[in-house]
Amino acid sequence: MNTLIAVAIAPCGIGDEMAPEVAEVVKVIRESGLPNRTTSMFTEIEGEWDEVMKVVKDAAFVLANKGIRTEVVLKADIRPGFTNTIKTKVDKVDKILGGQNV
Repeated sequence: MNTLIAVAIAPCGIGDEMAPEVAEVVKVIRESGLPNRTTSMFTEIEGEWDEVMKVVKDAAFVLANKGIRTEVVLKADIRPGFTNTIKTKVDKVDKILGGQNV
């Protein structure tokens, strides 16, 4: 079943700058082959439930396997019969706003 998730995976207790560890996480997600998009606070991933959850696990464990305490925040939208919602949800809002891109 198609699932769109927003996930934030972050190390805990390593100091103020987390970009190198977050980059490791995002690399795993991007290499998964599933549609994804990274913003300043979350990465969205779309695909079948089991595929998406495997990517979340693999991405989280890239840090945990190094002994780093890892926090995962996840929100899921499971919408039977729909695909490409990672793009179409935003397109619908942009259309309502008349193509304005803030």
